[in-house]
Amino acid sequence: MRNLLAVLLGFLLILLVISPVSATEIDYYSYQVVDTYYHDRNAFSQGLYYEAGIIFEGTGRYGESDMRKFRLGEAEIIAWHQLPEEFFGEGITLLNDKIYQGTWQEGTVFIYDREINLLEKRTFPYDVWGFTDNDEDLILSDGTSKIRFFDPESFELLDQIEVTYLGNPVNNINELEYIDGKIYANIWYEDYILIIDPASGNVTGHIDLTGIINPDDYDYKLNVLNGIAYDQENDRLFLTGKYWPLIFEIKLVLK
Repeated sequence: MRNLLAVLLGFLLILLVISPVSATEIDYYSYQVVDTYYHDRNAFSQGLYYEAGIIFEGTGRYGESDMRKFRLGEAEIIAWHQLPEEFFGEGITLLNDKIYQGTWQEGTVFIYDREINLLEKRTFPYDVWGFTDNDEDLILSDGTSKIRFFDPESFELLDQIEVTYLGNPVNNINELEYIDGKIYANIWYEDYILIIDPASGNVTGHIDLTGIINPDDYDYKLNVLNGIAYDQENDRLFLTGKYWPLIFEIKLVLK
């Protein structure tokens, strides 16, 4: 009997070791709207970044793409750069005092200073959907299940992860924001944000944003959640969407 118990205990220990428990430990959130702020309803938002009361935003679509800077809640654009009409602007991030703006299929990254002066235009080896950073690396999504890490100067590929939700690959990863050691990601055409472990690629959080904006309340062209920004100093989370008239400040509510 003792031998049988020992075998059973050993078997249970093996199961605990090999079982992917961490992959299934997911926190589910709803949200509370804390405040709303003006957003240009003509902006096809592709990337959002917050710093000291300022919003940096990259917009997309051929002939409409730009990089802009404005104060949170105000309509006036402080600084602006129009991309040539052959470029489709994508995600942005601010790293080492430079703003990086990707492009969809043009193999190009535009680099600016904080006043949106164009510093250089460089060839880039991947399509860009979303950009963020971890204070060291450029972090990229390209609409697949992969997230890649690059050296911001040489654009050398340093690492990559596959994003999985309950063991299944997640495609259509879009805009990104790096918050408290995790990657927050919009998923194209979905009304939720995923929180991703940048080491393993496992989804560790799911934010349900159903109903945050009613498309019947405004004359919209495309109702797609896209754009995440974070005020690190005051722990404020902002989000918007393509052609949305508002930027939302939200608080996460654990379900």
